Amino acid sequence: MKRNQNPDITQTGEQRQRSRQLDLLMEILDWAKYILFAILLGLLIVTFVIQRNSVIGHSMDDTLHDQDQLIVEKVSKWFNGIKAGDIVTITTAGLPYHPGDVHIVKRVIGEPGDTIEIRDHAVYRNGELLVEPYVSCEVDTDPHNDQYSTVTLKEDEYYVMGDNRCNSTDSRFFGPVHKDLIIGEVLLRISPLNKFGVPR
Repeated sequence: MKRNQNPDITQTGEQRQRSRQLDLLMEILDWAKYILFAILLGLLIVTFVIQRNSVIGHSMDDTLHDQDQLIVEKVSKWFNGIKAGDIVTITTAGLPYHPGDVHIVKRVIGEPGDTIEIRDHAVYRNGELLVEPYVSCEVDTDPHNDQYSTVTLKEDEYYVMGDNRCNSTDSRFFGPVHKDLIIGEVLLRISPLNKFGVPR
């Protein structure tokens, strides 16, 4: 003779199944929460802290080369961290000679308050000849626009040039750049691996 099923046992089994389904749903939601947080954190870091850039062209030879991969930090510029000699990336939005909005890599030659003068195939900063070991001894620095051959930089203005002066469209052409156009300072070259390190 068959025993009748106990309704209490059947109910308990259904509850356990619902409980397992609920646990699975909660676990999926937890994972979704962590994935969303990671995506948002990544976006915040790329937007405000650090990003990867590529060198396009030869304006920074021999310090940096075409297709070098760079890590750029974006924080120091807001704390007066951009100094003469630093290598920075700049957005060309609104700059003449650079249609569109692309990122270029240049070296800071002058900071706010500096007077930059280009004469006798060399650069003078505040009246003193600027020693530039990063520029090839075979390369002369010539002005390209008389308007920017002698410039006293205003607040938040920087004079930038490529190390390869013969092949660089820079402040000699378009004048000083405002701090708002500077994306950040080059922190590391990560590729090619045989040149990994801090570019100088």
